[in-house]
Amino acid sequence: MSEKKEAILKGIEDKTIKIGIIGLGYVGLPLAIAFLRSGYRVFGFEVDREKRELLDRGRSYVADVADDELAQAVESGAFTSTDNSRVLRECNAIIICVPTPLDKFGKPDMTYIENACKEVGENLSAGTLVSLESTTYPTTTEEFMLPIIEGESQLKEGADFWVCYSPERVDPGNQHFRTHNTPKIVAGLGIDAQEVALALYGQAVESVYPVSSPRVAEMAKILENTYRLVNISLINEMALLSGRMGIDIWEVIEAAKSKPYGFQPFYPGPGIGGHCIPLDPFYLEYVAKKYSFDLTMIHTAGHINMMMPHRMTIKINSALNRHQKSINGSKIIFMGVAYKPNVADSRESPAIKIMDEIADKGGKVKFHDSYVPSIKTPKLGVQNSVELSSQLLSEQDCVVIATRHSNLDIGFVLENSRLVVDLANAVPVGTDTVYKL
Repeated sequence: MSEKKEAILKGIEDKTIKIGIIGLGYVGLPLAIAFLRSGYRVFGFEVDREKRELLDRGRSYVADVADDELAQAVESGAFTSTDNSRVLRECNAIIICVPTPLDKFGKPDMTYIENACKEVGENLSAGTLVSLESTTYPTTTEEFMLPIIEGESQLKEGADFWVCYSPERVDPGNQHFRTHNTPKIVAGLGIDAQEVALALYGQAVESVYPVSSPRVAEMAKILENTYRLVNISLINEMALLSGRMGIDIWEVIEAAKSKPYGFQPFYPGPGIGGHCIPLDPFYLEYVAKKYSFDLTMIHTAGHINMMMPHRMTIKINSALNRHQKSINGSKIIFMGVAYKPNVADSRESPAIKIMDEIADKGGKVKFHDSYVPSIKTPKLGVQNSVELSSQLLSEQDCVVIATRHSNLDIGFVLENSRLVVDLANAVPVGTDTVYKL
């Protein structure tokens, strides 16, 4: 065993190593807390000044991280947030948790990963483990990340430092599975990297699952989310057909669930939001083209999902038409703009896309969301959540239930609304004034 490897394994075991986490969002901040709970010193790197200021005051902007636990870590000195990449030189393990959005052409925007890798390379010390957690396409770790770090640092992976890929598995708002108790896939570049990575993550999570290479781990992450995309797109298409045929899709799903094998229920909605599921197919399409491979099913599923907000606009328009109204000039309020219930995350939210389309057609749009105080859309600009009242509801031509937060009083909404379009199965049965997806 090399001296470097022996030193970091001992540091992991006796918790004397320092951990740097680049990107303190929905992935990075809960991960920092998991390592803090295990007794490690953690540096969090965040370019957003407002976020750093909140963290310095012990205030969390991620629902899964409690203020009191964060404040205690800050006060004790165990956790420090910074934008100074030179601090990375003190870290023995560096974990990259930055966003991977799509560019205007629908291709993976690797800018955040690239910048993070450059900063790591410029400040990398020998004997350090570097881990990537960002969702990305297979081969990223070996063919994109590694050359940057080696080029900037002039160090050699395997001899001077180690690299691994361990995909994030974060489900915001999940009350049962959090970072510490969700099994963690880990893939090092070589046996030594794997051993070090498993030792590190084994301190923060209850279960680690080793795989043979980073590209296997990268593909596993894509598979997890693409599986959900395909099945949600399937049930959305089934819901649209069922609606035309006068069949209650929710009753259909409950009936299918009675089969004790071979069926897993997925539920329809106005579209798929969040950072992972709507974007992953584009990552996979990007790399598939390099291998001259056509992802027909995944492409179709992605297209169905992309069209769902437009189809929901059509449904809202049809409901208004049945009441002798059109979208143009109608007052329409949305209940919920978060991409899923009980979270403050509106990334890729289908509700926002529907709002923009309705506004483009002349609709007068507002929204109420107890979790999301404000949004910014291409058409509407900055919009603030309005306070819910009986007068507000009664003034609307249509109320759209897009996201059903548990604290939304459905009875109150129904009692005070003239027309409701329910896209979230909040109302058990449709009526002349309640139109269901």
